[in-house]
Amino acid sequence: MTVTYNIYCDESCHLEHDHQGVMVLGAIWCPLEKAREIALGIRQIKSRHSLRPDFEIKWTKVSPSKVKFYLDIIDFFFDEKDLHFRALIVPDKTKLNHKAFGQSHDDWYFKMYFDMLKVIFRPEARYRIYLDIKDTLSAPKIAKLRDVLCDNLYDFSREIIERIQTVRSHEIEQLALADLLIGAVAYANRELSGSSAKERLVERVRQRSNYRLTLTTLLQEDKVNLFRWQVMETQA
Repeated sequence: MTVTYNIYCDESCHLEHDHQGVMVLGAIWCPLEKAREIALGIRQIKSRHSLRPDFEIKWTKVSPSKVKFYLDIIDFFFDEKDLHFRALIVPDKTKLNHKAFGQSHDDWYFKMYFDMLKVIFRPEARYRIYLDIKDTLSAPKIAKLRDVLCDNLYDFSREIIERIQTVRSHEIEQLALADLLIGAVAYANRELSGSSAKERLVERVRQRSNYRLTLTTLLQEDKVNLFRWQVMETQA
């Protein structure tokens, strides 16, 4: 029986001229048949913390008053066997030299998306990919991303990647969870400090994953899979 997976993708500081060196692309994935149950589990945690069902889980909203809630959300991710996370870390995108490779920033961006997603895909499974709505992801770019993913998978019949579409992160719990974990990875790689609440969340992810969050993990790591991408010398 063919299993279908939902993949929920988000990113941090992906624009070419945003004055941020570290970029993180990330994805949460789970079986389609478990997606609703997982979303309900997250909403139950909100209820236990006296938060509305539509309360938006978001890294930028992490605060001392909500830190226990966010810790519970992170523990939920690690305790739920059907939830998985993958992130690609670009340590310093200011070193990129797209001209040397005859590519635009968008071309490179799509290549990074494929590198981030490729270890998730299995040829016998099917995937539905959901991306957070952003101005940079117009319909033509979504179509281009699907073409890149399918061509690299030799999925010329477009059967493995069933769909790619944009959605609003605050409407889908798993996408909000992706934002939270991407935020923790980005915070660790930027070596930031000053927010005790965010530091506690980063430390919880480190403890539960047994990873520092700044290095590449084993390729077959199934829970928290990280890839630290390096600029080739000819790109510098």
